[in-house]
Amino acid sequence: MTAQNEPKSLRFASYNIRKAKGLDQRRDPHRVLDVINCLEADVVALQEADMRLGARPSALPRRLIEHETDFEVLNVATNDVSLGWHGNAVLMRKGLHAKNIARIALPGLEPRGAVRFDLDMPRPVTVIATHLGLARRHRLRQLETLVSELSGSRDAMIMGDFNEWSTKRGFEPLEEDFDLLSPGHSFHAARPIAALDKIAHRGGIKVADAGVDESKRARRASDHLPIWADVRVA
Repeated sequence: MTAQNEPKSLRFASYNIRKAKGLDQRRDPHRVLDVINCLEADVVALQEADMRLGARPSALPRRLIEHETDFEVLNVATNDVSLGWHGNAVLMRKGLHAKNIARIALPGLEPRGAVRFDLDMPRPVTVIATHLGLARRHRLRQLETLVSELSGSRDAMIMGDFNEWSTKRGFEPLEEDFDLLSPGHSFHAARPIAALDKIAHRGGIKVADAGVDESKRARRASDHLPIWADVRVA
């Protein structure tokens, strides 16, 4: 295979930033953006990117993202102050493009959601960024909803905070068609004991490498550690 025909390699990352509140109880968006920059990712799914009350203003000001990163914000917010939808935001490396952007409301007692988009590539990849609920019965219904949303997509990914502590149960809607990637323990940042943050993928998506950012800066910036995966579309 010649170099020009080799499948494109991209780094995807997922990070629950806890509204930019670190373990020292300080809200520090500069620190969070420093962690994100060091991931060297192409696409970053963020959870808890917005505050919970009122108009849900962003925990990461857009001007800081513009001035301190090489990312653009995927247009999923429904107002001028939020970064995402139900706290789910997506940063994309400049030069990448997305189409067919959609918001997905998820079932359950808590207000939960996801964002869906297609990476505009020769072989499109459909990506869903999400933050699942706290109760397993709701998470199962939410995963069923997301799988249904991907029914027409050959190459697809679901990434985010799955909120599932078990390594054996809670992923049944994914078992038939998806491979589930758990790069490592990502929670709690001070003492990681659970792999709550995951990436599910199917189709021609091949994972070349994956991991958890366990750096000193990441251990202070949020209660979750960011995960990442280098993938190719075969």
